[in-house]
Amino acid sequence: MLFAALLYTPGLTGGWLFDDYPNIVDNRGVQPADHDMASLVRAALSSPSSDFKRPLASLSFALNYLVSGLNPPAMKATNLAIHLVNGLLAFLLLRVVIRTARRREDASADRLAAMVAGGWMLLSINLTSVLYVVQRMESLANAFVLGGLLAYVHGRRRMLEGRPGIVLCIAGVILGTGIGALAKETAVMLPLYALFAEVILFRWQRIGPEGARKDRRLIAFFLIVLALPLCVGGAWLAPTLLDPRTWATRTFTLSTRLLSEGRIVVDYIVWTLFPTPEGLSFYHDDFAISTGLFTPWTTAASIAVLAGLAVFAVAVRARMPLVALGIAWYLGCHLLTGTVLPLELVYEHRNYFASLGVLLAAFDGVPRILTRLHVRRFVLVAIAALFFVWQGGLTLLTAQSWGDPLALAREFAYRGPSSPRAQYELGRTYIIYSRYDPASPYPALATTALEKAAALPGSSILPEQALIFMNSRMHRPIDPAWWKSMVAKLRARPPAVQDESALDALAACLRDKACDFPAQDLLDAYLASLEHPRPSARLLGMYANFAWSSLNDRRLALRVQGNAIAAAPREAAYRIGFVRMATLSGDFNGAREQLGKLRMMNIGGELDHDIDNLDSGLRDAERSAVDNPLRSE
Repeated sequence: MLFAALLYTPGLTGGWLFDDYPNIVDNRGVQPADHDMASLVRAALSSPSSDFKRPLASLSFALNYLVSGLNPPAMKATNLAIHLVNGLLAFLLLRVVIRTARRREDASADRLAAMVAGGWMLLSINLTSVLYVVQRMESLANAFVLGGLLAYVHGRRRMLEGRPGIVLCIAGVILGTGIGALAKETAVMLPLYALFAEVILFRWQRIGPEGARKDRRLIAFFLIVLALPLCVGGAWLAPTLLDPRTWATRTFTLSTRLLSEGRIVVDYIVWTLFPTPEGLSFYHDDFAISTGLFTPWTTAASIAVLAGLAVFAVAVRARMPLVALGIAWYLGCHLLTGTVLPLELVYEHRNYFASLGVLLAAFDGVPRILTRLHVRRFVLVAIAALFFVWQGGLTLLTAQSWGDPLALAREFAYRGPSSPRAQYELGRTYIIYSRYDPASPYPALATTALEKAAALPGSSILPEQALIFMNSRMHRPIDPAWWKSMVAKLRARPPAVQDESALDALAACLRDKACDFPAQDLLDAYLASLEHPRPSARLLGMYANFAWSSLNDRRLALRVQGNAIAAAPREAAYRIGFVRMATLSGDFNGAREQLGKLRMMNIGGELDHDIDNLDSGLRDAERSAVDNPLRSE
């Protein structure tokens, strides 16, 4: 724990990155002015990352903000504290697991548990779950996963000793899953991890007055908490997953995603045990998607490797239970994020729990194999030492880059030369450092990086947006080719979240008169993005604001804002925007209707402040219309 803290400390001084902005920096919900209940409820339900809102993680960001403001080092220090606690929980869990598997109590079990948990805390692949602030969602969820598993195996140990333990088992799984899922949905995999531990280590046995026998209560429990939710969730998700429109904003389909994830999950194993800077590049948007079993050929080979690991785990579960459990935990962890859900293909933080399984299997299995090959003990010690030095060294070097925004951007660009996001991030960072000073060397560096990013296959419109933004702010000519490229990209594929954010940033710059490009150019870009079927509520809301503030077309703005409400009826923000627009436009009936629906959505008083302000403004406007009917007209 001490070494992990020392290795990560250089990275605590860094800034915000990528998804930190929509979830924290630009999310006013997690920046409450006070700690009253309404503010905290609003903060808990403010995450744009998921329909389930991840309230526990969002609330933790809000509490950080109340203590230290919008301060990245303080946020990162909290993440590090969670990681260290998780390391301790991993050690306590592994100690019980290893003692159970070996059926004896001795110091060797504690040493192995310490090595696996210690190595896990130092793993380079886990760095983003610590220094990438928004991924507190992952580490916080896994704190409850580890705690729930620890409770389960302790309860089962008690049952094997003839003592009561079923309540501890059930409470650990239910509470760990329920509370962990409030931080991130990946915690729903806890019942599966517990099932693997049960099948491999405990085999449904308990000791009672009548001796050892199978405990059918546990079978019923897993049917309720695992099989039933799996069936219900599968039936709920199936229509969405089979709908081609679900995949319209992605560069892959359901089938090509499944093929690609086979290679990715094998890559994760390599990156966990043999990490390199090129492998752990953070941005993986340049990953080549598999289009067939042999396109590329590593697709079939990877699927064969994963199938072989599953078969091997089943075959050795009696003789090498720790190896089998480690493999099962690893593969089980990726069943959620590495199969059918339309998520982005590659993210290193998805291995936060999975990597613990990899280390458990490796640290128990490799010494067994080498010992049978009569490899001497000092060689085993040397291999372990080399592993710790390599992992710790790479984690330290990467953390040092994370401590400085420009160094980190350059490091990402070096590690991902064909990644549009990495090259864009380098250009964006140069813009920040330029302070829009034409005499600075950074604008030229930014232009080179951004034009490279814009030309890379699969790039979003962010590079073009940044080029337009920078040159407009500096009152320099804007190359028409940038607008042309942006419109062409928006016509070619439905806009992703990044594209929407880029359009909104340009609209805000124009609205605030910080940029002086023609509104028609941005209108063309918006219209191109709206040509695709089923535009997102977010895009519609942005277009409505643009129509209101820059086009001065109130009727268009109201109509589009109404479309945003229809696209996301559970999102209060679009109704709030509609009430404001309708009030200023004199559509008092429409404003009253949406205000009434906002009151129905006001859970826990989270919308009290907005409703009061909207109601007050609407009453004032209605009185003004009565007193000055001609002015209202």
